[in-house]
Amino acid sequence: MLAVLGIAEAFTINGARLLLGVTTTIFLLAYGAGLVLVARGLSRASTWSRGPAVFTQLIQLLLAYSFWGGSTSAVSVVLAVTAAAVLIAIFQKASMDALKDDPGNDHPVL
Repeated sequence: MLAVLGIAEAFTINGARLLLGVTTTIFLLAYGAGLVLVARGLSRASTWSRGPAVFTQLIQLLLAYSFWGGSTSAVSVVLAVTAAAVLIAIFQKASMDALKDDPGNDHPVL
């Protein structure tokens, strides 16, 4: 979705806001590509992917808060519910077991 927003931003760039448009496009495309890598890591149960996934959902919760009020309240609710569902899924015991650093060692080393 962010890559789509990045492409849409690229088509709205004009001379008055050239630098802002270009940097926003690059940011959205890079962020979208990063999320694809995180999703791939989660699907392969890579331990590194848990942190970025949680961080992204916390950003989405803040974004949902910023949309609250007026005609964008529905967007806010969708963003918040989606982020909460993903966070709940990531912190489920099965997910935590699959994404822990050493799947073969159930006891912490002291």
